Amino acid sequence: MISIYWKEINAFFSSLIAYIAIGVFLVVMGVMLWFLPDFSLLEYNYATLAPFFDLAPVVFAFLIPAITMRSFSEERQTGTIELLATRPVTDLQIILGKFFASLTLVLFALIPTIIYYITVYQLGVPKGNLDSGAILGSYFGLFLLAGAFASIGVFASSLSANQIVAFLLAILLCVFFHWGFFFFSKLPVFVGTLDDFIQQLGIDYHYDSISRGVLDTRSLLYFFSAIAFFIALTLVSLERRKW
Repeated sequence: MISIYWKEINAFFSSLIAYIAIGVFLVVMGVMLWFLPDFSLLEYNYATLAPFFDLAPVVFAFLIPAITMRSFSEERQTGTIELLATRPVTDLQIILGKFFASLTLVLFALIPTIIYYITVYQLGVPKGNLDSGAILGSYFGLFLLAGAFASIGVFASSLSANQIVAFLLAILLCVFFHWGFFFFSKLPVFVGTLDDFIQQLGIDYHYDSISRGVLDTRSLLYFFSAIAFFIALTLVSLERRKW
């Protein structure tokens, strides 16, 4: 798995993929958080990073599929997927190597956003009037969400040899599993009966729970289960070539 991981990391940083992905994320978030009045941190009457954690999932729903779309699609296009199969690694190790490499790239994109925390910390009145514990929990929740999106993206990439198809499919799945269950719960047939249960099936419900600074074991279990579920689906998808 380690060899696959480093192979993917080298592939990311030896091309423009990593730099473009990180750059786009930071530019988009920077413009929205500092220049657009509806989201600007400067427009709030108190020190908070809530707009950042509200907007990040939207950007991740497009950014992470762009990172993961080449995971297996490129291997299928070039025929190197068969070469990987001949190496002394299992399909699961290949999947995990690609998954953790994609997640590492997302982590590199998140690290520079610490400047947002430092800036808001300095702007607080008095200085430092900021709930640092809740922000740390929100970062953890965002990282778990990135893990869920990365597992979805790797799964989507295993389904098609076309990177654009994998990209669009991953966006569709990320949007559905993050916001879809919330909108389904608002259907009249579910309101007042199953609406809360249906909302708990979505990523958004558990992300919001952790973003409030509450490390609920149910939410943690949900994220780890979701990641394991899509990695298992990816494993099944790869096994198809042996059937």
